Amino acid sequence: MSVRQFDDRTVTALVADAVLAPSMHNAQPWSFHYMTADGVLHLRADLERAMPRTDPDHRALHIGCGAALFNLRVGAAHLGLVPEARLVPDADDPQLLAAVRLWPGGADAAPDAELSRLYPAIRRRHTSRYPFAELEIPQPVRETLQEAAEREGAELAFAHPWHADFLLELVYDAECRDVLDPAAREELERWTRLGADADTAVDGVPEYAFGPRKSGGKAPWRDFAGRRPTTDRGATAFEYVPQLALLSTRGDEPADWLRAGQALERVLLGATLADLATSLTSHALESRDLRSLTQDPVSGTGQVQMVLRLGYGPQGPATPRRPVRDVLTVT
Repeated sequence: MSVRQFDDRTVTALVADAVLAPSMHNAQPWSFHYMTADGVLHLRADLERAMPRTDPDHRALHIGCGAALFNLRVGAAHLGLVPEARLVPDADDPQLLAAVRLWPGGADAAPDAELSRLYPAIRRRHTSRYPFAELEIPQPVRETLQEAAEREGAELAFAHPWHADFLLELVYDAECRDVLDPAAREELERWTRLGADADTAVDGVPEYAFGPRKSGGKAPWRDFAGRRPTTDRGATAFEYVPQLALLSTRGDEPADWLRAGQALERVLLGATLADLATSLTSHALESRDLRSLTQDPVSGTGQVQMVLRLGYGPQGPATPRRPVRDVLTVT
């Protein structure tokens, strides 16, 4: 395949798809650099958007960037391109996470039809902080989502009810710790947007996406408001039997975290196409000692990178995104 230079409009469209990926507290910790002569797009970590207290190792940052990388791959396939993504952890340039060379589709290589099929879900996927129905996800749908994780070198395991209850206890433990930790509260407040700021924000979790307060149920739920006054969101019961799934990788290095992010987004987009609502809970993974307990002691393997909550319920609202011009440079 010959190298082809793509115009700014094509690259802008790809990055516009990429930035719709989920990230911890919607911090959007990424930037992109397209080198026109080489036809290569670099994905870089934006460490100014890191969370020293919640994510000291930048594990969650890498997962968010991996999810953005997967969206970019989907967008490229949708445009008839063949993205060749290479993870490039570099001790001399730790902020460089991946390099993507874009090839035109043709006789040598056809665009990935399975990636392209996921494209409509990129804009439909939103985190839902609402109750889900007490309706079990069919086994064929579960298997499809597990296969999606496997395609990206990860494992998705649905938690048995007893293990789900244990995970919820870990989440509750993490919540109690945060209440007593001023640094944790400060970091959460930095990435939440209240009042008029919610209507003009380009990042963070806006007040309108907090969801209702929980009056009952067992589903994991993070109160982004904390002790701060907010508009009345109402209160409601969440599901008593939440359907949780653990996303794991064999290793636990930066490249594994990037793979986990790509697997996570592949699962989330597939779930969206299957009319499932989705949310993520990383609370029990933010402390090393709690994270080590999340693995299923009977069947679990690898390192747990994310806990997903899946079910049938309302999709959450879209959350703000930084303009492409703020995250993309072209040379």
